[in-house]
Order: sequence, then structure tokens, then C-alpha cells
Amino acid sequence: MNFRKKIQALEEQNLSEFAQLSSKSKGRMRHEPACNIRPIFQHDRDRIIHSKSFRRLKHKTQVFLSPTGDHYRTRLTHTLEVSQIARTMARALRLNEDLTEAVALGHDLGHTPFGHAGEEVLNKIHPGGFRHVEQSLRVVDVLEKNGRGLNLSFEVRDGILKHSKGKGAIIPTNSKNNAVTLEGQLVRLADIIAYVNHDLDDAIRGKVIRKCDIPKDIVDVLGDTHAKRINRMVVDVIEQTYKKNERKIHASDELIDAIKALRTFLYKMVYDNDVVHGDFVKSSRIITELYGYYLEKPDDFKQVSGDFYRKDDLQQSICDFIAGMSDRYILHLYKETLLPRPWSEF
Repeated sequence: MNFRKKIQALEEQNLSEFAQLSSKSKGRMRHEPACNIRPIFQHDRDRIIHSKSFRRLKHKTQVFLSPTGDHYRTRLTHTLEVSQIARTMARALRLNEDLTEAVALGHDLGHTPFGHAGEEVLNKIHPGGFRHVEQSLRVVDVLEKNGRGLNLSFEVRDGILKHSKGKGAIIPTNSKNNAVTLEGQLVRLADIIAYVNHDLDDAIRGKVIRKCDIPKDIVDVLGDTHAKRINRMVVDVIEQTYKKNERKIHASDELIDAIKALRTFLYKMVYDNDVVHGDFVKSSRIITELYGYYLEKPDDFKQVSGDFYRKDDLQQSICDFIAGMSDRYILHLYKETLLPRPWSEF
């Protein structure tokens, strides 16, 4: 029996007119036979979960470098929180949960070790720059499965590429910067909803800030607890999108202004805080020195990098290799490669 077709028929029956149906996907980069059980977006989700780059997220920094406490977020737990928030909104709006989940789980696969500090230093030293959104797409298109990539659908790839906003607009006014599907647009919002809330939570846990430091105007709009803030944001997006009833995700001006204010507060008090930033200065040196070392000694790089080595594009190979590392692996490799060892006693 072809269970995929049964699931696709249920999608057509139950999902919103604005949802991206699996049966209407633009397909994969390379043609392959469809699975008899899983629709294309569910299949994409499974491929991402089983990828090496997804597993490495558990040892990549979110905000705090190699935290010793068990309750601080990592890049993996951030990804899971984004997925949960996005799926909650997708279900309420009767959008495609499989597509939403696939984009959410794949959105940060290209993130470097040491969080955004790693991204900033690679952007400075690598020719042509570096952006983790483009690297995430490169991971699923090229780097996974020994250079064959995951061959994901157009819609998942588009959502991954357009999820990031940095300090830019939360909901882009230029349609070229917004995902073509509402599911991809939801992930973009879920990403910032997740990180402004859990980074605030971690900063309070780490005693970088106190709860009373949060500006009153932000608390008045979003609430005074982690749960209240997330609920306020999620409900607003669902209600505003439902009310507008068009092929675009919406949020109220009040909510957008509050999220921007909270993001600005986090940059000032947490991300650029001397306590947090100090370790990232050190980590930037590690990436810079390893990048330079391998550029000077390609034979050493070939020996350690395995499938990442390509003689025709050494710098890109080094960039891909470093960007894919977990925090603990790059620290180990730096120690083994560039730090002197004590003379052995005989």
C-alpha cells in the first residue's frame, strides 16, 4: 500500500488553503523515487535528524561557552525549542507541521563552534565572508553524506536560507528576504521567540543579569516569566495571522516593538557583556590560528580533515571543516595541533 498518498490526501482535506501541501512541493535538487510511507517534508525531517551535523549541535555554544551546568542551552536544545514553538503555531494555523519541523531542525546546521563569535571571525578571515544561513544550506546540499548532501526539497532549503535576521527586520518588508512558504516564515519568528527568551533565562541563571534588570516596558507587554513571554508571543502571531487571513505570517506592532526592545537589551547586557564576551575573544584566536595553520600546512590538514579536504579549494575546505566542529572538538584539536607538549621522561 502507498501510505504516502493517504497522508497527502489528509493534508489536502485538513490543512489551510495557505499551507504548503507535500504533493505540491517543487521537489528535490536531484530526482529520486518518492518514499511509499513518508511525504517529502517528513522524509526531509528524518534525513536532518539522522545527519552528523545535527548530532554535533549538542556540543555547540548557544550563548555561554562550554557551560558546566546541565540546564544551560546548547545549539541543539535551542533548535528543539524553535521546533516546538514553530510546530505549536503551525498546528493552530493548520499549516504543514512536517515542513515546519524540517526547516526548524535544519536551520542552524551551519553554525560554527563558539556561537556567533565563531561566525564573526570566519566572516573576517575567509575570502568571500561567512554567514551561517548560507553554511546551513551548504551543509545539507554539499557537505553531508561525504559530499553527496541530503538532497532536500526546495521548500525546506528555502526556509533554512531565509530564517536568520541578526539585528535586522523580524518580519521582512522585502518579500525576497522572506521564505516562500508560511511554514518557513513561522520558523523565522519561532527562532527569535526561542532565543530572546531562553538567552534571557540562561543569563539570569548565570547571574549575568537579574530579573529586576529587565526594563519595565518590556515586562508590561510580554510578562514577567519565561512561560508568560513565550505564550504572549505565540498567541499574538497566531491571532494576527488568523485575523489577516492572507498568505503571510503577521504579528502586532506592539509585539514586534517589544521583541526588538528585548533583543537590544540582550545585546547590551548579555551578548556584549565583558564576562560573556571575554571567552569569545579567546575562542576567536583559536579559530584564526587553526585556519592559518592549515592554510600553511595543507598536508597536515588533509591528514586530519578526511572528507573535508579538497585540493582545488583549500580555503573553502578549511572553512567547512572548522565551521562543522563542536566546541569541545576544536579545543581538543587546537591543543593537539598548536600547543607545545611537555618533553617526555625516559
